[in-house]
Amino acid sequence: MSIKPLRKAVLPVAGLGTRFLPATKAIPKEMLPVVDKPLIQYAIDEARAAGIEQFCMVTGRGKTALIDHFDIAFELEATLSERGRTEALGMLRSEAMEPGSIVTVRQQVPLGLGHAIWCARAFIGDDPFAIILPDDLVLSDKPCLSQLADAYRETGGNVVAVEEVPMEQVHRYGVLKTGETHGNLVEVLGLVEKPRRELAPSNLSIIGRYVLLPEVIALLARMERGAGNEVQLTDAMAKMIGHAPFFGLKFEGRRFDCGDKIGYLEAQIAFGLARPDLSPAIRQFLKAYTDA
Repeated sequence: MSIKPLRKAVLPVAGLGTRFLPATKAIPKEMLPVVDKPLIQYAIDEARAAGIEQFCMVTGRGKTALIDHFDIAFELEATLSERGRTEALGMLRSEAMEPGSIVTVRQQVPLGLGHAIWCARAFIGDDPFAIILPDDLVLSDKPCLSQLADAYRETGGNVVAVEEVPMEQVHRYGVLKTGETHGNLVEVLGLVEKPRRELAPSNLSIIGRYVLLPEVIALLARMERGAGNEVQLTDAMAKMIGHAPFFGLKFEGRRFDCGDKIGYLEAQIAFGLARPDLSPAIRQFLKAYTDA
């Protein structure tokens, strides 16, 4: 069986970001910066490192800043050029996107992650595709999606990034029922969305990185409601088990939940400390707070 190349990624970015009000009243939560880059830029950079060439943002009303961020800012570039700011200009141009590589679709009603992915069905077509949730930021030597892309090419099936979470938190995630383990790949025998602690089949939960086969779209099209009366991606993925290889990847790296204030603040520190230009100063000022 020939394995189709992985070239497409869907980024569901229609959420309102209410946990970060008032910051997100006028700007999308995905534009919140970690150090000096917005979350959406981290997501796109990670996807490009994994060989992704085409992107679909599933957006909502008031999210135009996400598209503007990847546009060419002629006035800004001209000003930087006039002032001899070659380093800043080079950085902007190095992150420029190929014209036509980003498309957007609107999710007019908030019916869950599964519904958001279904909205991208014309973009996905008959191709395998990645999903990146920008709220989940991963600090790792090898980008998380690159690790998933390698696992997809190895297995030819569905692969989701997974990590162990405390049992008292399983009700917040899609949770795996596991089979055999092959290195860092875990066979998926079942999936449960947001189970109660006593019903959770394990504490191995899916984070916001997926590589899925296009057959999931037909299952999402049934619009079956699950947890929270929403169309759950996890439920559709569960129906694919047994029809194609399905694995959870215990990825290398540290995940930060940037949809949560504490996770977001921790990401600032972790990503700052990973920067040689900032790390010494951060370590110095942290000493003033560690005894507080």
